[in-house]
Amino acid sequence: MSWTPTLEEARELTFEHNKEAFHRQHAEIVSGVMGYFAREFDPEREEFWAAVGMLHDLDFEEFPEQHCIKTEEMLVEKDCDPEMVRAICSHGWGLTGSKYEPEQQMEKVLFAVDELTGLIGAAALMRPSKSPDDMELKSLKKKYKDKKFAAGCSRDVIQQGADRLGWTLDELLERTLDAMKSMHLTF
Repeated sequence: MSWTPTLEEARELTFEHNKEAFHRQHAEIVSGVMGYFAREFDPEREEFWAAVGMLHDLDFEEFPEQHCIKTEEMLVEKDCDPEMVRAICSHGWGLTGSKYEPEQQMEKVLFAVDELTGLIGAAALMRPSKSPDDMELKSLKKKYKDKKFAAGCSRDVIQQGADRLGWTLDELLERTLDAMKSMHLTF
């Protein structure tokens, strides 16, 4: 029987391997966004989706050059649920050497929102409120179009994510922004 970590177990493992506040916050945000989308697409497995989001960058701080590859090794060693391992590692498809292409809805959502949550977080930092709660889609689109703003957030990956989901870019931006608003974040 394989191990399927609870959200709290996923958090403990993530924080064991990620000490920087930024990486921990990113894991919490992606976890929350995944839980938000699970309520729509797979409500009975909300915690599973949230744990996937929490663990998605498990190896990033320690092994940035082997991102997703080391995560797979670490989770397989713990006999982690293969579906979870695949979903987590699929967000690195075409970027990190991950062998898993995002095919299932959960995998596609993770692939699409990982970079985008970073862009939304950077845009929120520029606001007087330091929060996405009062951000409008129009404002986010302006930041998205400015290639110099949050230059580390790949617009190509974000667009690919929208395409994989069969959504317009605006739909992905708005839905992810709504997910982050539901968390009432302050940066």
